[in-house]
Amino acid sequence: MLIDCHAHAFADKIAVKAVQQLIDYYQMPTTNGGCLSDLINAANQAKLDAFILLVAATKPEQVKPANDWVLEIASQPQAILGQLGDPKKLPRIIPFGTYHVADPNWLTEVNRLRTAGTKGIKLHPEFQGIDLADPRLGPFFEEISGHFVLMVHVGDPKVDPHNFSTPRKIATILKKFPKLKIIAAHLGGWDMWDQVAEYLVGLPLFLDTSLSVSYLGRTRVRDLIRAHGPHRVLFGTDSPWAPQLSSLGQVRALGLDAQELEAILCGNAEKILAR
Repeated sequence: MLIDCHAHAFADKIAVKAVQQLIDYYQMPTTNGGCLSDLINAANQAKLDAFILLVAATKPEQVKPANDWVLEIASQPQAILGQLGDPKKLPRIIPFGTYHVADPNWLTEVNRLRTAGTKGIKLHPEFQGIDLADPRLGPFFEEISGHFVLMVHVGDPKVDPHNFSTPRKIATILKKFPKLKIIAAHLGGWDMWDQVAEYLVGLPLFLDTSLSVSYLGRTRVRDLIRAHGPHRVLFGTDSPWAPQLSSLGQVRALGLDAQELEAILCGNAEKILAR
């Protein structure tokens, strides 16, 4: 069993624009497409059994349409997958919803996601313009604690005191909301891994491996995983910015033992998604 806990796709009509916006911000080009069909093709090449589909509304008015899309995928997977190939041979899609701090209807959206059985919600502070220290997030964190998995992008290519997401801010949130189930993306903080070691290692949250091995190196990634605990690490790719097949190869080449790999590649994700 192989599960990618961090993958992106966009509705066909906005996919090209959305991918280009992220390329412009992160200066990280990709030749992989941003449509759902592109993601499914990449997942099939890597022989993945499932992936978590993530979306993030950059404006409050985008929240409902984005959630409409993921809920449609969740409610009619066979119809949607049937357009892309034999549904029995395609990976399981696990859609997460989106939220924006400036959305006046955020509670309605959270309740809608909960009623539909959605497993999690994605927060991308930099891309959405939401500072994790914003006190307006408090009611949201309280509302979703114990009900949803919160996938949070952490880190930025421009590290400075004004970053919206940092490992320290994640630690502060977890202290205030101990029942919140957090996945801190990019091994806890892209390009902030020293802070991850200082503030997050050993805390009761999950880290994912997305876009970490290529930048941090095998030894440091392996050491960080073992320091935090392989039982709290999830395989993630950040597709389409990293190919799922090569990302899988990078994790398998870390030098972890079979039990550690099994936990990271599927076991931990199955547990967190089953709660």
